[in-house]
Amino acid sequence: MRTFFFSLALLWSFASCTKSPPSVPATISISVTEKGFEPSRISLKKGVPVKLMVTRTTEATCATELLIEGTDINTALPMNKPTAIDFTPSKSGEIKYGCAMGMMVSGVLMVE
Repeated sequence: MRTFFFSLALLWSFASCTKSPPSVPATISISVTEKGFEPSRISLKKGVPVKLMVTRTTEATCATELLIEGTDINTALPMNKPTAIDFTPSKSGEIKYGCAMGMMVSGVLMVE
């Protein structure tokens, strides 16, 4: 009986050591430059949260805010101030992101 309790305690101890830490979203840095969003193609995994840290470094484009297609994300991008945007892709495929005008300044989130 003593061996049983020792084995049970050992098993419990092992199980408590293998618990994974709380999930922390990966941070992806994006810059808005004269060339547009850099990088313009970003790979993500469906259902995995990310934190997009977007910094606008130019007045030469219309990208003063960032919209993500198919979501309600519409975030202002103040000049030279990193702006955090939390996003969890809910579907696979290409999701476009870009300026509010939907013109030349855009990028693609490639979701697996």
